[in-house]
Amino acid sequence: MTTKTPHSLGGPARPRRRRHLAAVLGSLALVGAATALSAYSVTLYRLFCQATGYLGTTQRVTAASATTSPETVVVRFDTSIAPDLPWRFKPEQEQVTVHLGEQTLVYFQATNLSREPIVGHASFNVQPDEAGRYFDKIQCFCFTEERLGPGQTAEMPVLFYVDPAILKDPDGSRIKTITLSYTFFRSPRPGETKDLSRYEKAGPPTAVASAERGRQLFGVRCAVCHGLDTNKTGPMLDGVVGRKAGTAPGYGYSPALSKAGVVWSAETLDKWLQDPKAFVAGARMPVRVPAADDRRDLIAYLQTLAAEKAPAKQAAAE
Repeated sequence: MTTKTPHSLGGPARPRRRRHLAAVLGSLALVGAATALSAYSVTLYRLFCQATGYLGTTQRVTAASATTSPETVVVRFDTSIAPDLPWRFKPEQEQVTVHLGEQTLVYFQATNLSREPIVGHASFNVQPDEAGRYFDKIQCFCFTEERLGPGQTAEMPVLFYVDPAILKDPDGSRIKTITLSYTFFRSPRPGETKDLSRYEKAGPPTAVASAERGRQLFGVRCAVCHGLDTNKTGPMLDGVVGRKAGTAPGYGYSPALSKAGVVWSAETLDKWLQDPKAFVAGARMPVRVPAADDRRDLIAYLQTLAAEKAPAKQAAAE
């Protein structure tokens, strides 16, 4: 007669197998969790930095501050590129002095020195670290993967302001100079890209007004804030020639511009573009176009938009 051992009866062995299986499954779960955490750690870390300003990470916003302060801060610009990226990349100005809360537009220039199109991505931060949570970007080339064609040069805008709330921070209130730094790398996601040709540098001025050059200038100097048929940071500009200032539907104008009584013509647009705040005291527009040839061509382009709308307006009136 054969005596069955406890193992052959399935006594202690079956619970032991269950424990082993549970341990294996637990280990696999930990490995999966670690893999997922590794995959998303960069994204999570970036979100944490953006929310807190940690390590000088700037903030992304959709509109400018409603208030400005007489206090000023100097913003310096610093650029570099990764060793494997054959681009030239530099700021168009070394520094600007801005009022806290004042919307400011600056430009950086990138040139692809290679014979092939390359997609790049810019990382950024500000120093000192304490300024990160108060440095707000409305528009920046660093938000997307950017493609630059062989030999192509682009003027890339950054629209920002420094939040006046920095004055209430014991550490931030002592900051008088902020350095905004960018480093361009080859993109790890070259399929998810925008074409920097939208910021391609306009050609030289000609002897007579050029609406085509004005279109190029609009793409570089104006489109960051203005759409043609949609409001962005600035009001829509399709049909602006002949329109009364402060009347584009759905846009929140400054009280100064709403009450100015200005009708946009070639003459008034030229004065406005030359120095908006001198033309209308209390206006918020942060951008000046100092070159007379650039103003002339921009206005020529805007006049073509008005001319295109004229037949539709006449038909509606009839």
